[in-house]
Amino acid sequence: MSERLVILRHASMVLVGQLAVMAFSITDSIVAGRFADTALAALSVAAATYVTVHISLMGILQALLPIWAQLNGASRKAEVGQSVRQALYLVVLLSALGMWALFSPDALLHWTQIPSALESDVRAYLAVVALSLPASLLFRMYGTLNQSLGKPRLVTGVQVAALGVKIPLSIVLVLGVPGVLDPQGLVGCAWATFVVNYLMVAIGIWLIKTQDFYQPYQLWQAIEAPSMAHLKKFLRLGIPSGLSIGVEVTSFTLMSLFIARLGVQATASHQIASNLATVLYMVPLALSIATSARVSFWLGAQNIAQSKHALRTGLILVVSVACMLSALLGLTRFEVARLYTDSLPITSLAASLLAWVCFYHLADAVQVFSVFTLRSFGITVWPLVTYALCLWGVGLAGGYTIAYSAQAHDWANWLGENSPIAFWQAASVALWLSAMILSFTLWRALTQVKTS
Repeated sequence: MSERLVILRHASMVLVGQLAVMAFSITDSIVAGRFADTALAALSVAAATYVTVHISLMGILQALLPIWAQLNGASRKAEVGQSVRQALYLVVLLSALGMWALFSPDALLHWTQIPSALESDVRAYLAVVALSLPASLLFRMYGTLNQSLGKPRLVTGVQVAALGVKIPLSIVLVLGVPGVLDPQGLVGCAWATFVVNYLMVAIGIWLIKTQDFYQPYQLWQAIEAPSMAHLKKFLRLGIPSGLSIGVEVTSFTLMSLFIARLGVQATASHQIASNLATVLYMVPLALSIATSARVSFWLGAQNIAQSKHALRTGLILVVSVACMLSALLGLTRFEVARLYTDSLPITSLAASLLAWVCFYHLADAVQVFSVFTLRSFGITVWPLVTYALCLWGVGLAGGYTIAYSAQAHDWANWLGENSPIAFWQAASVALWLSAMILSFTLWRALTQVKTS
């Protein structure tokens, strides 16, 4: 099977699973909105808090993919099992940290100054999803393991099946069943998430115990005492990776908060643009995960020439697909905006933002590919520094300056002052800078590896 086909098959499975997980949050939004406007408003705050904590912690576990892929490529299968068992200690540590953050949201609630009417719902939601966090992180570790071994199909199957449970369970728990179950409101979404997360973990454990595919890796063995060598390696890769994702998520979240000050039309238009940008991002993300697994596998096998071939193949796929998606969005941006709203002012502004999303997506695809493949070479700190300088410094600060501080300057007349366009302009420039810096870093890493 060609390298291109292997990457495409792997990425397609990852993409389907990611879309299924995205549908979890979409389900919650729809059901909460059906219950009450206040429930939907509380969900926006609570979900943003949970996502910031959850994705950052998941990023630490996702960074373990190159370690296990390289061990697999080197045919050190039993060591894969030992490394996975050591990662359980990391899950315990991350779970404790994440649960503490979710159980203690006082600082966030004070900073965001949410209405007191929403506070109880937010606290109740966060308390329940905090209890589900260990299961979610365990399943992320299971998913990362399967991706590293080039077998994401089982994970995707579990995620799609879980969606089939999540949808009716959320409806029943949130809205209730007359004469059987009282409506639980927003906290019902959290309990549905709790049930689904532990169900997915249970299925994952059952698969590990019953599927012959896992036998050579000796996963199901007595857990060893903590190994500082393993844990230091995990944290050296994982902490910068998790912080990088935290920078990326918070830059997008703060961008939304700053745009909210510009009014309803700006906020609604931005929501359309950010939704499309997020969906588009899933495609290069899936291709990047698949490519990283292949590059790491060949590095572990000491076949440097094949690892470079896999990287080039993945890069061509990412750039080609990103160009096609951007072109398609550019040609249909008005029609896409109309799918979200009948308001002409919002449609017009959203279409303008989507034009910038096309430009934004190309850079987004290159930078996420660079970040994931750099992990294969053990490079994680420099992407974090690049993200902090570009996404926070250029993107957020630049967007804020153009939108709110540049009106008095003649040079700003052609920019999107007092408009959400300003933030998308600055974010696009920030991502292009990140893409150029990180792709150059990747090229340097490749030139320093000797061909076998």
